Amino acid sequence: MDLENQKRVKEFAEKYGKDKLIVLLGAAEGEAAGLAAETVTLGDPTYAGPLAGVPLGLQVYHICEPEVKEEIDPKIYDEQISMMEMVLDIDDIIEEMTAIREQL
Repeated sequence: MDLENQKRVKEFAEKYGKDKLIVLLGAAEGEAAGLAAETVTLGDPTYAGPLAGVPLGLQVYHICEPEVKEEIDPKIYDEQISMMEMVLDIDDIIEEMTAIREQL
């Protein structure tokens, strides 16, 4: 997660409260999704950005996870996301995201 997005997430958490935010990711690889998820939950593991040492503990999901997918209108999901699903390793992404959530 780039530094500007870290800053935005931190500002939103401060403004709206951590319990009112959910971070929705769309990274193409499990490792990238896991790193971004770790950043908004446990703090920036690279200690380079605004979330370095700042464990926000935010809820975080990937757009392709079943619990998110079932909340989206199937027609919209099909139009906007289903093509992406065909080239992603969804199982790897789910595994990464679940591992991060279990650390909370």
